[in-house]
Amino acid sequence: MLGAVFVQISYFTGCAAVLPTRSNIVFILADDLGWNDVGWHGAPIQTPNLNRLVHEGVELDQHYVQPVCTPTRTALMSGRYPSRFGPHTLRPSNLRALPSGTETLASVLRSRGYATYQSGKWHLGSRMEWGPNHYGFEHSYGSLTSAVDPWTHLYRKGPYMKTWHRDCVPLDEYGKGNVTDQTAAQAVRWIREKHEPWFLYMAFNAVHIPVDAPDEYKAMYAGQSFDPDPKRNESRRRFAAFVTQLDAKVGQLVAAVDETGQRGRTLIDFTSDNGGLWKGDNAYVSKVPPTPFLSSNAPLRGQKGELYEGGIRVPAFVNWPSVLKPAKITAPMHAVDWFPTLTALVGARPPRDLAWDGQNVWPVITGRVSPPPRTLYWPYHKGNAVRHGDWKLIVGTDGRAELFNLAADPYEKHDLAEREPARVRALQTRLVALQVADRKEIPADLQNVP
Repeated sequence: MLGAVFVQISYFTGCAAVLPTRSNIVFILADDLGWNDVGWHGAPIQTPNLNRLVHEGVELDQHYVQPVCTPTRTALMSGRYPSRFGPHTLRPSNLRALPSGTETLASVLRSRGYATYQSGKWHLGSRMEWGPNHYGFEHSYGSLTSAVDPWTHLYRKGPYMKTWHRDCVPLDEYGKGNVTDQTAAQAVRWIREKHEPWFLYMAFNAVHIPVDAPDEYKAMYAGQSFDPDPKRNESRRRFAAFVTQLDAKVGQLVAAVDETGQRGRTLIDFTSDNGGLWKGDNAYVSKVPPTPFLSSNAPLRGQKGELYEGGIRVPAFVNWPSVLKPAKITAPMHAVDWFPTLTALVGARPPRDLAWDGQNVWPVITGRVSPPPRTLYWPYHKGNAVRHGDWKLIVGTDGRAELFNLAADPYEKHDLAEREPARVRALQTRLVALQVADRKEIPADLQNVP
C-alpha cells in the first residue's frame, strides 16, 4: 500500500492548505439526468442521498457538458473538446472516439500509482479493443455501447448488440440481474478491497432509455400522480423509480467509502452527461415499454440533443467534507475541466502537453478565486455554441444565430441577435478561432467501420 504524501497547494487555493496527494477519487456520471430530476432543484422525485451530498458539498450551479453522451465522455476523459478528434465524436457513436495511445484522466492517474476502475457505460468505442482497459483503466465492468436494457443487458440489434464485458473480455450475463444494481455492486466491491490510492469512474446507464427499475423502487411512486394521462403517468412513475434507484446506488458507494474508513481522503464528483430527454421510444432489445413522459429540465430551455441550457447545463457537485465547506459556485465550468483539475489536485503531471481545452478549476471550487470571464465551446453535429462571460451564441447548421444574455435571461427567452449585431460578430470570431483546432475528417481507419 502506498503511503500518503502531502503537498502544499497554496497555488490552488490562494492561501495555505495541505491535502493528501494520494487522495481517492470517485467520479459519478449519471446518464440523461435532467436539471429538474433531482430533489435539490425541486423535483417531486426522491433523491435523499444526492440531496445530502450536495448540501454537504459544493454545488456547481453552472456546470456544463456536451448535448449528448459520446461528446461529453470524450471531453471528460481527454480534457479536450470532442471536435478535436473528428466529426464522429460530435454525436452518439459506436466508433472509437480517442486514437490509440491517447492520454486520459485514467492513464495519467495510473501513471501516478493509482488503481483505476470503470464500472457501467463506456460509449467511447463499442469494440472490446476500444474499451476502457485500453485507455488507462486496470479493471472495468459493464457495457461499451450508448445504452442497454436494464434486464437483458442488450443494445440494439446489429453488430454491437452484445458488449457486456469484464476487463474488455466478453461476459455472458445477459438477462441475469439488473444492470444498475450489478454495476454499482461491482464498484462497491472494488472500493471495499481498499486499493490505495484509487480512481473509480462510476458511469451509470441510469437513467437512459430503456427506463425501468426493480419493483421496490416503483412501489415508492405507486400512489403518485404526475399526469392525468394514464400512459404518461405510468411512464413518469417508472422514470422517477429509475432516478431513485440511481440515488440509492450512489448512497451505497458512499457507504462503502465510509465503512472502510476512507471518507476523509476521498473526493466525490457527480454530474450528468447531458440534459434530460422529455420523451422517447425504445429501440433496444427489450420488453420495457416506451416512455412518453420522461425527464424535466425546467425552468431551463431545451433538452438532450439541443444547445440550449436544458441540453448542456446539468446537476453537479463536489463533495469532500474534510476539505470543502458547503457552498454554491455559480462560475461556469465544463466537463473538459476535470482532467486538468483532478490531476493537478493529486500531483499527477501528464508526460507531455496534452493541449487541454479545460483548466484547473479547483481554485474556483474552493471559493478562493473569482475567475475572469472565460470562453466555452460546444461543437455539435447539429450546430455550435460559444459562451464568453454572460453572453452565449448558438449557430445552427443553417447559419442562423441566436444570442442570449444568460445573466439577465438564464432561461433563454429573448433572442438578442438582431439587436446586438456587433456582439454576434465578436462571438462568431471567437467561435471560428476555436474551430481551427478541430479535426474535420473521421480517422481513415474508421471510415468504413459500421
